[in-house]
Amino acid sequence: MVRMSADERRESVINAAMSEFARGGYYGTSTEAIAKRVGVSQPYLFRLFPNKQAIFLAAAGRCVQDMRSVFTESAKGLHGDEALEAMGAAYMRLITEQPDKLQMQLQIYVTVAAAEAAGESEFGESVRAGWLELWDAVQEPLDNDPAEVTLFMAYGMLINTLSAMGFPPGHRIWDACYPAVRPRLQK
Repeated sequence: MVRMSADERRESVINAAMSEFARGGYYGTSTEAIAKRVGVSQPYLFRLFPNKQAIFLAAAGRCVQDMRSVFTESAKGLHGDEALEAMGAAYMRLITEQPDKLQMQLQIYVTVAAAEAAGESEFGESVRAGWLELWDAVQEPLDNDPAEVTLFMAYGMLINTLSAMGFPPGHRIWDACYPAVRPRLQK
């Protein structure tokens, strides 16, 4: 058995948590399932993270960070329409090749809504901070045009919704929903 440092083990917990939460959501995922996936005991899990909420927020933060990295890397040196096309295509690849990323995003939104309805504002505060960083990362390559950023993010949410409902890219509903944008996003 290879020994891991606490930081390496934390990383493996975050990755396992993303997969588990993507499938079961916050309320449907046990810390026992996460610990089992990583191959550690629950007490050890709680030496790395103080509670389940901290594990979820670390996984949510990583999910948003991964999206931000995809957008930043794909748009490097590009602006305007070229950046829009590159980021859109990179996002489509991300959610197609790593469907857990899309599922985790959706679980993040559901969890924030449920937690805030129950008076647990920490979830929303953390997720909103990450989402603002995501917005800012997209804003620069889109020439700081709020309308372009809004449109890009809105179409991203539409893509999330269509994908979550099982409509594959190329289905007629995609064409009906955004005929002017589809060619740009699938280049």
